Amino acid sequence: MPVPDETFATLFELVRSRWAIAGAAIFAAFAVSGWLVALTAKRINDPGRRHGARQLIRFATFLAALVIVLVALGPDLGQVGVFLGVGGAGVAFALQEVIASVAGWLAILGGGFYRTGDRVMLGGIKGDVIEIGVLRTTLMEIGEWIAGDNYSGRIVRVANSFVFKEPVFNYSADFQFLWEEIKLPIRYGSDIDLAGEIVLGAIREQMGEVGEASRAEWAMLVRKYRIENARIDPGITIALTDNWIELTARFIVNYRNRRSAKDRISRAALKGFEASGGKVRLASATMELTVRAQPP
Repeated sequence: MPVPDETFATLFELVRSRWAIAGAAIFAAFAVSGWLVALTAKRINDPGRRHGARQLIRFATFLAALVIVLVALGPDLGQVGVFLGVGGAGVAFALQEVIASVAGWLAILGGGFYRTGDRVMLGGIKGDVIEIGVLRTTLMEIGEWIAGDNYSGRIVRVANSFVFKEPVFNYSADFQFLWEEIKLPIRYGSDIDLAGEIVLGAIREQMGEVGEASRAEWAMLVRKYRIENARIDPGITIALTDNWIELTARFIVNYRNRRSAKDRISRAALKGFEASGGKVRLASATMELTVRAQPP
């Protein structure tokens, strides 16, 4: 028995009204999301907490939109399931990098690989994390053609899938300090003990407060992980070479102040050497040229 035209019209109206309601609900969800994001900018002063709140709001919004679409598809879910079953393998292959990036995003949030504000090396790029998106992590690059740990000015976006492909180096996760070294060439005949005292004094003068803070953080790290205790206090070692005595000063420094700390310590050590009255002298590579006269 043929179906009357009125039945087709009724079904069309039902489908149209269902998707109209779904579209309005999705629009309302994104409008509320935008209002909440703007509210977090006004109410939350801490950058890390503000970024986390924004990410949570966006994730909840997309989840709500997905639920609305599924509800709108309710009567047609069987047909959609058949379609997804047939084309799922091809779609998964075509979007494997996207799927890996989404999985990487979940791993970053749940596994604590890094968070905004951390200094990391990800995918061969070193920089400060300024944004963690669903597909990509945004870094403010440091290094490259710029000496030291200074910003190059480039913003780099790295796929989240790299957390599964390469090591993730985090400079600031649980321990915000790094060990640094300064190597100084001391001329043979110098008072090497005095040279060591001068360099150690320069380190303690410039890095006094860092020692206490790093010692407390290292103690927490030892309790958290299976790791041996390490020496936090600065130390001096020497090595004999063909040209000079190589004095190596090892000390701890905040990961953001490596270059400035080395500069301050080097300047203070140089002043101390100059004030030693010639007891400590820096060495340099020298080359002797011998010119033989040609016979007449």
